[in-house]
Amino acid sequence: MPTFGLVHVQFLLQGALWTVALSACAFIGGGLMGLLIALCRVSRFAWLRAIAAAYIQVVQGVPLLVIMFAGYFGLPALGLAVSPLMAATLSMTIWVGAYLGEFWRGSIQSVPKAQWEAAECLALSRTQRMFKVIIPQAIRNATPGTVGFMVQIVKNTSLASAVSFVDLTRAGQLINNSTFQPFITFVVVALIYFLLCYPLSALSRRLEQRMARGMRSA
Repeated sequence: MPTFGLVHVQFLLQGALWTVALSACAFIGGGLMGLLIALCRVSRFAWLRAIAAAYIQVVQGVPLLVIMFAGYFGLPALGLAVSPLMAATLSMTIWVGAYLGEFWRGSIQSVPKAQWEAAECLALSRTQRMFKVIIPQAIRNATPGTVGFMVQIVKNTSLASAVSFVDLTRAGQLINNSTFQPFITFVVVALIYFLLCYPLSALSRRLEQRMARGMRSA
C-alpha cells in the first residue's frame, strides 16, 4: 500500500489549480449574469423585475449540489452531452449569478437618492445615468462584499467532486482511496483550501476597514 508522499502533494496541487480555474470561470460567468440580474432588478419594467426576482428565489432555494446533478445528469438525458468541467462551470455560474445579482442590486440601490437626481438633472439617459454615475459608486460599495463572496465560491467548488470533476477535493478522495490515509490526506487538502481562501478573506476585511474610514472622514 503506498504511503502519502510528495507525488500525492503534487497531485493535490494540480487539483488546486483546477479549483482556481473553476472558481475564476464561475466568478466571471456569474459576475456577468449577476450584473444582468441586478440591472433587471432595478429596471423600470415590472416584468423584468419579476423575472429576475423569480430567478433569484428559485436558485437560492435549491442546493448547489442539486443544480450540479441537474446539469451533469439531466442535460445528457435531453441529448446534450456535457463534460464534468462544463457541468460544474454552468452550475456554479447559475448559482453565483443569483447571489451576486441580489447583492449588487442592493449596492446599486444604496447609492444616495441625491446622486440619482443629480444625474437626471444632467439630462443623461437612463443608461448613461446607470453606467456613468450610479454603477461606479455602487462598485465601491460592493467591492469588499464581492471579494468576501469569492471565498464562498472557492469553497463551494468542492461540490464539483460529486460530478467527477477532479478538483482539490476530488484529488483528495482519489488519493485516500489508494493510500487509505484519510487524516494526512484531508489535513493537506484543508491546508491548501486555507491558503487559497485566507488572502481573499484578509483582502475583504482590509477593504471594509478602508471603506469605514472613508465614510467616517466624509
